Amino acid sequence: MARLTAEFWVQAYLARLRLQDIPAFVTSHGDDTAGAVLVKLNTLDGQARAFQRSFDLMSGKRAWVVLAEGEERAVDEAIAKQRGFDPDLWVIEVEDRAGRHLLDEPGLAD
Repeated sequence: MARLTAEFWVQAYLARLRLQDIPAFVTSHGDDTAGAVLVKLNTLDGQARAFQRSFDLMSGKRAWVVLAEGEERAVDEAIAKQRGFDPDLWVIEVEDRAGRHLLDEPGLAD
C-alpha cells in the first residue's frame, strides 16, 4: 500500500487542527517525502508533551506515543536531541490549553 508523503500528512494534520480552531505551526521542516514527524503539545502553562509515531511489530499498526513530557524546556531539549539524530525530522507545535492534539482521531496514526 502506498504511503503518504510527510509533507502531505503534515498539511492534512494542520488543516484538521485549523478546523477545530487549534493553533499549530511547523517549527522544523523535515524531508518532504520520508521525514519522520514529532508533535509537540504546548499547553501554555510551562508544560508540554512530545509525541512520536511508533510501529507495533506484532499488530502492524501505528500509534502515537509520548516521547517526552514535563516542563516545556525539557521537552524542547528532547526534541532537539531527536533532531540531532535525524535532520530530516518534522516538528509541529500545537498550542492548546485544553491539551487537544487530535492524534487519537482516526487516520492520523497511519
